[in-house]
Amino acid sequence: MRTRKTFMTLALVALLVGASSVLAQELANCMECHDDTTLITGKQTGMSMAVHGTGTSFDYAGGRGSCTACHSGASFSAMVAAGQTPAEFKTVVDVTRQDCRACHQIHTSYTTADWALETVDPVLLYASDMLFEGGKGNLCANCHQPRRTIAEADADGNIRVTSTHWGPHHGPQSAMLLGTGGAGDVEGAPGYHYRLVEDSCVFCHLGENDGHTFEAVDASCDVCHDEADNIGAKMDEIDVLIAELHDLLEAKDMYHDGHPVVGTYPAAEAQALWNYILIAVEDASHGAHNLPYTLDLLNASIAALQ
Repeated sequence: MRTRKTFMTLALVALLVGASSVLAQELANCMECHDDTTLITGKQTGMSMAVHGTGTSFDYAGGRGSCTACHSGASFSAMVAAGQTPAEFKTVVDVTRQDCRACHQIHTSYTTADWALETVDPVLLYASDMLFEGGKGNLCANCHQPRRTIAEADADGNIRVTSTHWGPHHGPQSAMLLGTGGAGDVEGAPGYHYRLVEDSCVFCHLGENDGHTFEAVDASCDVCHDEADNIGAKMDEIDVLIAELHDLLEAKDMYHDGHPVVGTYPAAEAQALWNYILIAVEDASHGAHNLPYTLDLLNASIAALQ
């Protein structure tokens, strides 16, 4: 006859077997990512080389209420959860670098579903009221958009450059892809890399192997471009125009040591200064994000200063 102790022992064994089964399943879930491959370490290596991951951005501005949504990874996640834009979100949640958790839903399901992006909703650019619909690149557009537009000319036809940080503010790449954000009478249109590239930023800057340095991936370029396109020559052309515009601005004492010079200038000249900062300082793609729009802005700006 089985004793009470025997029944308790059997019950304990059954409990342990059940727990072991659950634990084994949980362990299997973890091992979808945490294994002996480079699935995680490869991405971490790339991040360690990228501006997003080095800490410079969050250390400089992550603790400022007006900057934290984009400069702190923790605040960015909180902003997305709150359904707000960087212009609206002012609460410093924590000051962290933009790490895996800033962009991905890490350790919510403990499976590969955790690689899901925080958001891929289209983004209404708050400086231009244009809708950015770039697939997975929508995540990037939340922050990679200009925060300001240039002021209208005053009654005398002038525009005031108000500080050495005057300009569209950081990260106007989404606006450049859409052909907006520049100053003056130049009309822009969405560029090829917006209209023809699925997932926009993500396809070009991460590629099929999810490289997380965020440098443009040559293999992604090769999908559409061949040697006949001579991309390098086109980018060199842009760089020549940028240098010419820079020299003209310096000659007029409007730009020195990497910053605009505070002052009041004729509207066309202030617009040229704005366009230089937009293209050369902030977008920094050498025309890759929107070659026709970049060329038109540079040529119009050079003409305004000559």
